Amino acid sequence: MHRNDFVRQLNNPGGDRRPSRVLHLDIPLLLLLLTLCGIGLTVLYSASGQSIFYVKRQATFMLVGLFAMLLMAQFKPRFWERGSLLIYIGGLLSLIAVLFFGVGAKGAQRWLDLGFTRFQPSELMKIAVPMMVSAYLSKRYMPPRFKYVFVATLATLLPVFLVARQPDLGTSLIIFSSGFFAIFLAGLRKRYLVATGLLALAAIPTLWFYVLLDYQKQRVLTLLNPGEDKLGAGWNIIQSTTAIGSGGWSGKGWTQGTQSQLNFLPESHTDFIIAVLAEEFGLIGVLSLLLVYLLLIGRCMVIALNAQTLFSRLVAGTLSLTFFVYIFVNMGMVSGILPVVGAPLPFISYGGSAIVTLFSGFGILMAISTEQKRI
Repeated sequence: MHRNDFVRQLNNPGGDRRPSRVLHLDIPLLLLLLTLCGIGLTVLYSASGQSIFYVKRQATFMLVGLFAMLLMAQFKPRFWERGSLLIYIGGLLSLIAVLFFGVGAKGAQRWLDLGFTRFQPSELMKIAVPMMVSAYLSKRYMPPRFKYVFVATLATLLPVFLVARQPDLGTSLIIFSSGFFAIFLAGLRKRYLVATGLLALAAIPTLWFYVLLDYQKQRVLTLLNPGEDKLGAGWNIIQSTTAIGSGGWSGKGWTQGTQSQLNFLPESHTDFIIAVLAEEFGLIGVLSLLLVYLLLIGRCMVIALNAQTLFSRLVAGTLSLTFFVYIFVNMGMVSGILPVVGAPLPFISYGGSAIVTLFSGFGILMAISTEQKRI
């Protein structure tokens, strides 16, 4: 055997498992994402009162997100590992800038005005935190020692605190989840996990009396008894659960929902859009959407299991579990089992920053999926 042939076989003993590609794409992942986009635009048309403006704008956001996903998929996971700290620091500085120069809307100061568009730095941290924490822990002993867990936790809590100050409880919860999942998947010891749970329970009184704002406390109280203020704080939950229940098995038909079309349902095209889907397409429609979500998360977990490096495995697993949190928090608050925290339903709710962020995360997953096996 020629020496070059021997070296080539040594470097790739099993042969090329995946053929070289012009574009690094994971086809099953792409098809599932496009399916969600199609469902989202269909429901949005009805939820927005048959507004073509919202549909066109959302379609534009999706195209931008697709481009971002394709671009990010072309870079090797090693590139994102090396640049994770820089992205994290940039996002952290942006969050600090929001406190001083941010643009407010509906009582919240979450955006930076760039002149040609508005940028929401908290969305960037949904990707920056899991990448940075994964990159940090992947270079340490597994399972991580206490000092490494402490540093990773601190790196997670800094952006969580800054986002909570905006205030944006929903996004801060998702950012915290992404950092926690990265630490957990790195092999968090049971004693640390138990200690964290006990500290969280002990911190509840402090959070209630000194951290949560009055309207956030009211949302928790409304969850326990939404009928106490039917025309005020309990209106959202009552109308959303009414819409969900009235849909029955097969729904009232596309654009035929009464709660959304007659404007009883608030924020019907954003946070409460799942109630529109349930009313018009019924339980069948909701289960169909959940099936697509399940297949998507399953594909992401397969990518995580087949990842070639510890960093890739941690990032892929973290992004997969964080995507699940997106879905659980939104559906939980709309159905009345969680407080209303303002979390959009992935690829279904209207919104530009969230769409681009989600696609960017899946771009990193595609980069991991198409990574060639090496010794």
